[in-house]
Amino acid sequence: MGTFVIHTHGRLQEWVAEEKGYYAAEGLTDYVLKKNDLGKPDPAKVMTAEGKKHGAYESYEEGRDATVSCACHWTVNMAASADHGTLWGECYSISPGAIMVPPESTITKPEQLAGVEVYVGYHSGSHYATIQSLEEYLPGDQIKLRFGGLPDERVDAMISREAKAANVFGMQRYILEQLGFRVITDTTFMIAGMVAKDANLDDVRKYYAALRRAQADIDVRHQRYVHYYQNELADRFKGLVDVKRFGPGERLVFEPYSKTMYEETHLWVEERGIFDGDKVGAGAFEEAVALAR
Repeated sequence: MGTFVIHTHGRLQEWVAEEKGYYAAEGLTDYVLKKNDLGKPDPAKVMTAEGKKHGAYESYEEGRDATVSCACHWTVNMAASADHGTLWGECYSISPGAIMVPPESTITKPEQLAGVEVYVGYHSGSHYATIQSLEEYLPGDQIKLRFGGLPDERVDAMISREAKAANVFGMQRYILEQLGFRVITDTTFMIAGMVAKDANLDDVRKYYAALRRAQADIDVRHQRYVHYYQNELADRFKGLVDVKRFGPGERLVFEPYSKTMYEETHLWVEERGIFDGDKVGAGAFEEAVALAR
């Protein structure tokens, strides 16, 4: 059996489990933490007319170098249904997110985003979450998306004022809030785990058991652990913010990702034509989701 490769996804839980020895305590000894670099652009994937056309879904199409990783539940749902991995059905997480504007912006409410480019990641959480949030305020033809790259690139676009608005989540939301950017509407969304097709599911359960213990520690006093954001923070932002002021970020929820969740989410994505027809998988819940024993 090969080394169990864990993508950290810019959150605290994996680092806390490492510090506390929870992986080993649960019987997972041959593992490695690998930073899933959400901020490093790939110049080969730039399309100058529309920005980045490569996102979380495409990374699963190509194959991630991880035994277990995560992305927004819309992408993991669609990728698992297309047999690019298996959605972990025993736990999901919730990440704080928001559509934000610069402090000097005259935009103060969601309705004023009609026709305004909102920078999002392509086929990534901010893409779907922006649509889901703004549908409460605007007709679809007034929601304007700009595929503005990976999370850190959207922070760059806001700081430089290239972007008038952007959807950011987790650590990137904390960065912009600390720099004075304003929330126009909350876009907190669900994240799901993706397990490689050849993964040992007993090892995956050990990994999640370790994270459950780490989550309890974070819930009690997250301030003890926010220094781990330094492991995820891009060097160019380290002099701009104080991670001690950040919140707990993504929170793991140890409840099932149910058949209803799976089917309603899949239908929501299809109805909005977010994917070309040839990318819409047809895998049933029982085939796409790893269920509890």
